Amino acid sequence: MVGQRVLLLVAFLLSGVLLSEAAKILTISTLDIKEEEKSYQVIRWFSPEDHQKRIKKHFDSYIETALDGRKESEALVKLMEIFGTQCSYLLSRKDIMDSLKNENYDLVFVEAFDFCSFLIAEKLVKPFVAILPTTFGSLDFGLPSPLSYVPVFPSLLTDHMDFWGRVKNFLMFFSFSRSQWDMQSTFDNTIKEHFPEGSRPVLSHLLLKAELWFVNSDFAFDFARPLLPNTVYIGGLMEKPIKPVPQDLDNFIANFGDAGFVLVAFGSMLNTHQSQEVLKKMHNAFAHLPQGVIWTCQSSHWPRDVHLATNVKIVDWLPQSDLLAHPSIRLFVTHGGQNSVMEAIRHGVPMVGLPVNGDQHGNMVRVVAKNYGVSIRLNQVTADTLTLTMKQVIEDKRYKSAVVAASVILHSQPLSPAQRLVGWIDHILQTGGATHLKPYAFQQPWHEQYLIDVFVFLLGLTLGTMWLCGKLLGVVARWLRGARKVKKT
Repeated sequence: MVGQRVLLLVAFLLSGVLLSEAAKILTISTLDIKEEEKSYQVIRWFSPEDHQKRIKKHFDSYIETALDGRKESEALVKLMEIFGTQCSYLLSRKDIMDSLKNENYDLVFVEAFDFCSFLIAEKLVKPFVAILPTTFGSLDFGLPSPLSYVPVFPSLLTDHMDFWGRVKNFLMFFSFSRSQWDMQSTFDNTIKEHFPEGSRPVLSHLLLKAELWFVNSDFAFDFARPLLPNTVYIGGLMEKPIKPVPQDLDNFIANFGDAGFVLVAFGSMLNTHQSQEVLKKMHNAFAHLPQGVIWTCQSSHWPRDVHLATNVKIVDWLPQSDLLAHPSIRLFVTHGGQNSVMEAIRHGVPMVGLPVNGDQHGNMVRVVAKNYGVSIRLNQVTADTLTLTMKQVIEDKRYKSAVVAASVILHSQPLSPAQRLVGWIDHILQTGGATHLKPYAFQQPWHEQYLIDVFVFLLGLTLGTMWLCGKLLGVVARWLRGARKVKKT
């Protein structure tokens, strides 16, 4: 539910795996928790109903802006302003905050784009670790980012940049920095209201304060880049054991024999916002495929004047990972969400991406660059283009070979994502933090970190030396001219 704030109180985290004694860890997240889950205590908090309506309104506006292909940064900033107000409501709940303080947690687990969770951890004066649900670049938390081969988040560049690509990347770095400042400043009023003057945190500094950063990605997907010791890849953490697909879906797949089937899934948020015109174009494209098509699409949102093709089956929900693991799958048509892409790579399934918003465009840039699939802009898609693109990816075996090779990279790593996460958390619990994993650069002023003071000193020294040399040459020249005049007389 949009606007619902849920605090998860975890009394222990995989205590059977941790080397140290079970730790009390607080996880702060906006989730919809199933009632039957009993492995941890849940404290539910709801913001006022009118505020929830405002969040839904702005969130719908943000999605519609992205679907129309318009610049979404302004809509995102407005949405963040609403979240800042919501955070203020939560921090004002003395009963909840006092209860959290009294529990004396060992560690707080925060989500990178939920800035409120950082403020709660700071309010509790507890160490915290953060998880980044997207790939790198969407948030600046202090990683070295050489602009010559590390693409800035909105640039849609790869790590192979020509001269003009590097120019674009350099210029977009300033635009990205500005957008980061705009989003973080939406919490300024909340910070002023709930933290006393003289000890008010700065969000950009809190990002550097995290003991560990867990990133929901992997080098099998991402471009190779410098990392810090406190940065850990956990791409594929959400993977669950594969189960047989439901019988009705298996029967549908069997009807198409060796031709196999295509899986189409755009995430829960986009399913309810797709325009009927786009749905019709996609349906026309799927109808021309020899494969079966299993498509997650809300039946209530389906155009009434469109009769389903015989090779298309729509369902409100489907077991995505189980279907991606099915031996008859030939293609995955996706919005390019991080978890969807990671699941496709893990199961070695080529992709056709129709990215809409956020990190999805950048994800598909990586998919295309690594030859795992092809990307089409959703607002530019036509039935013919989509049909030809899908047939191209299915028939050209280079896409399948590349993504299968990536799957081998994921599966051949010595530790699973869950083992990496638990192992590193256990490490900092035993060592009392991760100070030994953070560079001194986090404490340096910017002019020291970027050697501006050294550059200014050397420049001044060089200019001073040149000026002095010029003066000396002038003195020598005047002396020589004087000496020549003396000789002539």
